[in-house]
Amino acid sequence: MIKDKRMAKTVLLAALAALTLIPALGLSGCAKKQDDSQAGSKLVVWSFTDEIGKMTDAYYKPRHPEMTVEYSLTPTEQFPNKLDPVLQSGQGAPDVFGMEDAFVRKYVESGMLLDITDVYEQVKDKMVRYPVDVGSYKGKVYAMAWQATPGAMFYRRSLAKQYFGTDDPAEVQKHFTNIDAFLAAADELKAKSGGKCVVVGAIQDLMQPFKGARKTPWVVDGKFVIDDAMLRFMDVGKTLHEKGEEGRIAQWSEGWNAGMNGTLKDEKGQPIEVFSVFLPTWGLHYVLKNNAPNTAGDWAMIPGPLPYRWGGTWIGAWKNTKNPAGAKEFIRLLTTDDEVIEQLVKDTGDFVGNMNVVNKIKDTFTEPFLGGQNHYAIFAELAPNIDGTKTQGTDQAIEAIFIETFTSYVNGEKTKDKAIEAFKEQVSAQLGIQ
Repeated sequence: MIKDKRMAKTVLLAALAALTLIPALGLSGCAKKQDDSQAGSKLVVWSFTDEIGKMTDAYYKPRHPEMTVEYSLTPTEQFPNKLDPVLQSGQGAPDVFGMEDAFVRKYVESGMLLDITDVYEQVKDKMVRYPVDVGSYKGKVYAMAWQATPGAMFYRRSLAKQYFGTDDPAEVQKHFTNIDAFLAAADELKAKSGGKCVVVGAIQDLMQPFKGARKTPWVVDGKFVIDDAMLRFMDVGKTLHEKGEEGRIAQWSEGWNAGMNGTLKDEKGQPIEVFSVFLPTWGLHYVLKNNAPNTAGDWAMIPGPLPYRWGGTWIGAWKNTKNPAGAKEFIRLLTTDDEVIEQLVKDTGDFVGNMNVVNKIKDTFTEPFLGGQNHYAIFAELAPNIDGTKTQGTDQAIEAIFIETFTSYVNGEKTKDKAIEAFKEQVSAQLGIQ
């Protein structure tokens, strides 16, 4: 799962995701044999997140005491540089490794992962589909996730009461049923607050929802495509900026955090009220609770104008592992097993992709930080509607370029046409995609 401290490194991960592995791994068919010590009763597991290590200790080892697990944790920004050379050479490669959303597709598309379609076929009727789509390529499954990470719109209850007359999620959602309604609500917030209340602190909050609305991926048959949803995002961002209906702060900045905890001020030192923030499942626990503990109970959650996903962790195996059966069992257990996944939810509160577990426990949740709301049940409704088929290995690099050109347009540094032209030119120059 992506955590807030790692998101600041998105651009670095983007470059790694697009440029470091795909050319080298796509032609490898001569990987050297793994050391015999990794066969049979041993698994070498690498990850960028301690979650997999904790799950290994808590759930896998007690169920497989006959197995020796050699676990290695490497910081996210260093992980691809450590993993890529050993996969390419076959020397010292792990049996199993974790993959973050920023770079999972480059490995899935690389030809270097073990085919685990048979694992998925055993459990497909109970799993949310989109994480499997992200982990699949050319009809085969190469990575699976224990999580699903649908996104939502989190809003301040006190501001909703003040400006909409209610903080009830069902009623507030009526103001944000689609993008047109969202823009109208932004106008209403500005008018009723005398310009003090903005609908979001950072325009980039809307990036993931608009990505989720795309009908086509960035690259179609080798050609670069800009979906109409992303062009609409440019227009919406420009509108909010020019009307003063967004906080004019950067996502993941101190100002973004201040908007959540109610301390954001404008350049004149006047307070700015931030009505909402767009975050996925993990955003509640690792962003809102961490950045705004003083606002506990004053938040609620709604689906918002567009369905979307954001983040996640996948597990896959090296195609030349000498213990494919052990690798598959490791992946099956930690991503799909009913008993393990239910215990994981109880231990961490994580939202998971096993719908047997979700449906069993979804009605038992209340979240004090959200004023007692059952957020889990809402995520259960959102998860099956997420589309994972448009995720590609070059996404993060392309989107890093897009944000730069989008910002230049919003800030008036370029016209829309010039920004789009610059976007296309940079994608061509950096990635060779026309």
